Amino acid sequence: MYPPRVPHSRRHRGMTRVDSTELRIAAVVPCHNEEASVAKVVADLQAAVPGIVVYVYDNLSTDRTSELARQAGAIVRQEHTKGKGNVVRRAFADIEADVYLMIDGDDTYEAADAPLMIKTLLDGPYDHVLGVRRQDASGTAYRAGHETGNRVLNGVVGKVFGENVEDMLSGFRVFSRRFVKSFPAVSREFEIETELTVHSLHLRVPQTAVPVGFRDRPAGSESKLRTYHDGFKILALIIGLARHERPVAFYGLFGTLSWLVSIVLTIPIVIEFTRTHEVPRFPTLFLAFTLLLLGSLAWTAGLILDGIRRSRHEASRLVYLRYSAVVAEDDPFRNGGDAPARGDAR
Repeated sequence: MYPPRVPHSRRHRGMTRVDSTELRIAAVVPCHNEEASVAKVVADLQAAVPGIVVYVYDNLSTDRTSELARQAGAIVRQEHTKGKGNVVRRAFADIEADVYLMIDGDDTYEAADAPLMIKTLLDGPYDHVLGVRRQDASGTAYRAGHETGNRVLNGVVGKVFGENVEDMLSGFRVFSRRFVKSFPAVSREFEIETELTVHSLHLRVPQTAVPVGFRDRPAGSESKLRTYHDGFKILALIIGLARHERPVAFYGLFGTLSWLVSIVLTIPIVIEFTRTHEVPRFPTLFLAFTLLLLGSLAWTAGLILDGIRRSRHEASRLVYLRYSAVVAEDDPFRNGGDAPARGDAR
């Protein structure tokens, strides 16, 4: 079952013109043992965004999550492969909508901020609106070490991709259809937020951030995030993404280090050879030439992989452009007219 189709939608120059009241808006709520909160999340979303269709994806819950979500009015689906990334991968493939909202089922995010995020997406128009978490007055919503870890990971990704990243691990986001349908979703667990962020960075999609409320979990609800285990998995993903997305810098670093060590090892041997015309430390010379060769191979691999990366990005961009953007209400194309002439711009 999918959200109802937009009536009388029209296309013009690759843009879908629809009224915001007629949009198909779908909420994706990944859940694992969230019986203490899922009904409230569904109810809050329906109250905040009239007409939204809420999909609760039950990921191997052993409690009453599915039953309570269904009673609250959500469409419940089962994902039998463990991991939030697997849930998002399935949901993005199955659901057809114009606007997608993703929010955790633990009731830590303020669903009342959803209308502003959706409006921001449409007014941009943007393809990705990130909900940047702002703790409530209690100041205890973040578990010990999570806020610091989040800042560190934000800084690492920002340095690798040359962009400012505010809250990479936020689970409250709004997407356009073309973002969702061009997203490969290869992550399995909590690394999915990192992959979403990196996808938006390497495609350079229009995106922005909106502050959203963030609070403690309700009583009886337990966090599924394992601080060190998932933190190291996310860090490993970032290193892997750096290798794929910045191959020249990644392999070039190892290549340059190999060359420097090779030079350091070679200089004393050359100096001694000029004095004695002998090479008494042949194994060291062999190691130096091996490092020189490895450094050259690393640089060559980086350059080749950079060419592959460019081709991959071009293919991803073409997939992204196959889908139309949603036009905001004040767009000049909405009523079938032409865009203002370049000289008419004010």
